[in-house]
Amino acid sequence: MRFYDEGEAITYIFRSIARLRDVERGPDEESRDTTPTKQLIQMADLLDYPREYAVVTGSKGKGSTTVITAKLLQHLGHTVGTITSPHLVSWRERIRVNGRAIPSADFVRILDGLSPYIDQIESTLTGKQYFSPQGIFLAVALRWFDEQGVNAAVLEVGRGGRYDDISVVPNRLALFTPIMLEHVKQLGRTIERIAWHKAGIIKPYSYAYSVPQAPEALAMIQTEADAVNAEFAWIAPQDMGEYLGETETGVRMRYGRYGDMTLSLKGTYQVMNATLAIQGAGNMHGRLAGISHASPEYVAAIHTGLADVKWYGRMHKLQDRPAIWVDGSTTVVAARSVLESIPLTTPLITILGTPSDRDYDGVYKVFAERSAALILTESKINFNVRFPDPDTALTAARQYHSDVTYVPSLDRAVELARAKAGLDGTIVLAVAQPLVGEAMLLWGFNLDSI
Repeated sequence: MRFYDEGEAITYIFRSIARLRDVERGPDEESRDTTPTKQLIQMADLLDYPREYAVVTGSKGKGSTTVITAKLLQHLGHTVGTITSPHLVSWRERIRVNGRAIPSADFVRILDGLSPYIDQIESTLTGKQYFSPQGIFLAVALRWFDEQGVNAAVLEVGRGGRYDDISVVPNRLALFTPIMLEHVKQLGRTIERIAWHKAGIIKPYSYAYSVPQAPEALAMIQTEADAVNAEFAWIAPQDMGEYLGETETGVRMRYGRYGDMTLSLKGTYQVMNATLAIQGAGNMHGRLAGISHASPEYVAAIHTGLADVKWYGRMHKLQDRPAIWVDGSTTVVAARSVLESIPLTTPLITILGTPSDRDYDGVYKVFAERSAALILTESKINFNVRFPDPDTALTAARQYHSDVTYVPSLDRAVELARAKAGLDGTIVLAVAQPLVGEAMLLWGFNLDSI
């Protein structure tokens, strides 16, 4: 066996891109190339197994939509593989079958078997060329999916879509969550340009569904669908599921013939994700053997699937007294949604870990309006997720609140927040995914199964 453990395997996966760690890379259309991934898939015969694929993109909610769609398909009787990103604790969380993360032994074994092909491909790369880690994760996932008899796979792109390695699969379904300004350096500075990147996941003669979008995003998706003769269905606002209220662990919603249902994820926006997932799962199920769409059993499977979804770290309550919640809310829209969806007692203490490529100023402003104090922190776990330097972050936050503190680590930030909140207050960790993962470790959650 070439790799002693999972750590060695991860180091190997990132060795190609690690060479370029300090090299400035431009927009995705100039710096990303899926050719090595396509070569690996062809050399290892990784697309021979008959399987339906859906690819999910967007700027917000694509991870939730992926896991909801997968859970619905699972309850409809299918063996379902998923790829999501980023992970919270272990890289293996990115690859799951029926909610179970790929075991470490299988991860290392499969990578070991693929490594001769990867070595051969990497030997041909020069200059700024690199083998995308996401492409290698995809290859490992496809091999494991074959071994597990996966007949439906729902895959979340990491960023964009057109130049994302996930998009090399022959997906007959593309799902679009809300598209917003994000990763502007890599994707472009307009909604239209970002939508162009994301619309690249649509394949010829396939299907695409989207939640309501800005007009320029909607027009771009339609243009792409028309160009490749794909069938595009836009879910209009009046056709979305209806939010009925919060439950202790999720939300209640009403949707068409399915009636009133409970989704085991909190947040009003999850109704939108669930609506898209129901449409997507129905589209995929229609090409697979199974119970009839028109049957009561189908409706019952949708009900039980929605109630069974688990997606840790998304409006996730970590404890009571003080009530502590964690969410990867690093956009203004997500920040507002958290404040609308979580029951807040006073004093509210907010811990913020917003990356520098997001509108951290806007996020600070939203939370400052409701919080008794803001505590800023960061993580150094993932070098791809960078935070504004402490002085810059403090200057920005102090425009909106007088009680702002910078603490260099999450555990110390939580300690300070506890002191400020007391037993009856609320602490919200509105932080980037690496910090969500740190929170999961601090509270001892096992994320191997969802």
